[in-house]
Amino acid sequence: MEEEFPIWYLGKLAFNLSNVLMITITCIIVLFIAIFCTRKLQMRPTGKQNFIEWVMDFVKGIINSNMDWKTGGRFHVLGITLIFFIFVANMLGLPMQIAVGGEVWWRSPTADPIVTLTLAVLIIGLTHYYGIKLRGTKHYVVGTYFSPMKFLFPLKLVEEFANTLTLGLRLYGNIFAGEVLLSIIALQLAHINPVVGVFAIIPAIVWQGFSVFIGAIQAYLFTVLTMVYMSHKVSDEH
Repeated sequence: MEEEFPIWYLGKLAFNLSNVLMITITCIIVLFIAIFCTRKLQMRPTGKQNFIEWVMDFVKGIINSNMDWKTGGRFHVLGITLIFFIFVANMLGLPMQIAVGGEVWWRSPTADPIVTLTLAVLIIGLTHYYGIKLRGTKHYVVGTYFSPMKFLFPLKLVEEFANTLTLGLRLYGNIFAGEVLLSIIALQLAHINPVVGVFAIIPAIVWQGFSVFIGAIQAYLFTVLTMVYMSHKVSDEH
């Protein structure tokens, strides 16, 4: 499906204004959730505080399953931020897609491979940073790329590239495919044939629910893989 997006050029650099808008909205929503759920904290939590504490414990469990808490505790906030950000970003394009003048302004930012691959590159870059910071440059390079045998170095480089590519494309592929199918169903609902439109309502409702599930699973998988890759870089046993 051909889609046009608002593009703004700064010299030779091109900026997709739809991505900029949707990422900004995602950040604002995540910030609002964080502030709203942590206001007026109580010793006996209820409601919104229960929710945020459940998310914190959930992410803590992900970290503990990959590395010891003494090492992994520093990534707790990163994990919470990732799972919130990606879930919200995945959900934004589900209820609607808004186009103005033939250009799409409103959709899930994670339905764009540039966004998901950029996020993947940032995460992989962060794993290298903490690997060097916690283990030292020499220990990190030797332990990561030349262990257990030196001739595996080229394969280690391929693995780094593959991890980055699959981390970003897995998220993009699932969200983009979901939005495409929802668009097709929406076109059927708006079809001039009322019979086709009525029957399209059922798959539309079902697919909306399934897309929420897929969006949540993808947020979970991205967070899990982030902690897996991080543990490989910062832990000597890996």
